[in-house]
Amino acid sequence: MGPPPYPDLGKRAKDVFNKGYHFGLLKLDCKTKTSGGVQFNTGGTSNQESGKVHGSLETKYTVKEYGITFTEKWTTENTLGTEVSIQDQILKGLKLGGQISFCPQTGYKSAKLISAFQNARVAMNFDIDLDQNGPNILGSAVVAHQGWLAGYQAGFDANQSKLTKSNFALGFATNEFVLHTSVYPIGPS
Repeated sequence: MGPPPYPDLGKRAKDVFNKGYHFGLLKLDCKTKTSGGVQFNTGGTSNQESGKVHGSLETKYTVKEYGITFTEKWTTENTLGTEVSIQDQILKGLKLGGQISFCPQTGYKSAKLISAFQNARVAMNFDIDLDQNGPNILGSAVVAHQGWLAGYQAGFDANQSKLTKSNFALGFATNEFVLHTSVYPIGPS
């Protein structure tokens, strides 16, 4: 097992508080898979204080012999999303894909090119987010050695030629526990 991608560092610790303990929030998630291999995931949350309700429906189909996955998502905000990805075909551990989303009510459109590579020693991500405000680039890498994890994440707004993220994380992981710390810059980003 290799290191997790940067966004998943400390995930097991966060899940202690984010999954199963929802004060003032009702949450329901359902997953099923057809005999033909199509996965259906649906979920909903209801905030008891604000009265807001959110739901989503996601379908996923994988063509295993080609490593291609098609994912469609529809939310109660009437946002439609599609992702197509290919994994382990060009290089073992490499995932390449694209995402598009569209909100018919507002006309908002966005697209994202995603790439990820993961093996026993390293996990790297490089994404380009293309929306109406211009491209944003996000890259990260996590390296592992004898249970120790070190990661760095950087974000760049190409429209403003400005670094938007510069985060560093350290951790130690075993089967019994995970120790994790992150350093984020103070002030406006």
